[in-house]
Amino acid sequence: MFKKVPALVAVLAALVAPLAQADEGPWLVRVRALHLDSANKDSTGLGLSINDKTFPEIDFSYFVTPNIAAELILTYPQKQRLYSNGTEIGSLKHLPPTLTLQYHFNPTGTVRPYVGAGINYTNFSSVEFAPAVATALKPGIKHNSVGAAFQVGADVEISKGTYLNFDVKKVNLGTTVYSNGAEAGKFKVNPTLVSVGLGWRF
Repeated sequence: MFKKVPALVAVLAALVAPLAQADEGPWLVRVRALHLDSANKDSTGLGLSINDKTFPEIDFSYFVTPNIAAELILTYPQKQRLYSNGTEIGSLKHLPPTLTLQYHFNPTGTVRPYVGAGINYTNFSSVEFAPAVATALKPGIKHNSVGAAFQVGADVEISKGTYLNFDVKKVNLGTTVYSNGAEAGKFKVNPTLVSVGLGWRF
């Protein structure tokens, strides 16, 4: 998957780059390569974890004022491998749109740092377990997660209307784990998301 990221980011960049030809306006579109690093906090006693991975994302920001913007971060459903004490026991997909409200400290400068806070909604789908695990534990998970999201980042102007972006987010993301219909504990992914990409203001 990591090898596909540059190509996917390049395609997204080609689609949105022409928008930057107009005078700078309230919209900022970014395409980024994002690395997910999971905290993997588990209270079930099963030592649950998911794999870290890198994937493309796109986000749309709208500047309400020169300093304040709302940002919507999107990607496509991501497949993750699920482990118990280091042994692969299944897989799942998650779709994690995030909405943040940002404050930009230097909105007309070459370097434009910002901080943000908001909310993440994640939907888990295509949950599959190895046959032996499914037979022994009859496991399941809650399919929706809502949690806070925090970010810090900066846009660096590299030409008129075009920016190099660096961004770090911490997201509260987790699920309830069930076995034989009873709650077995909580699995908190709580990932740190580090990304770099390009943005276009129009």
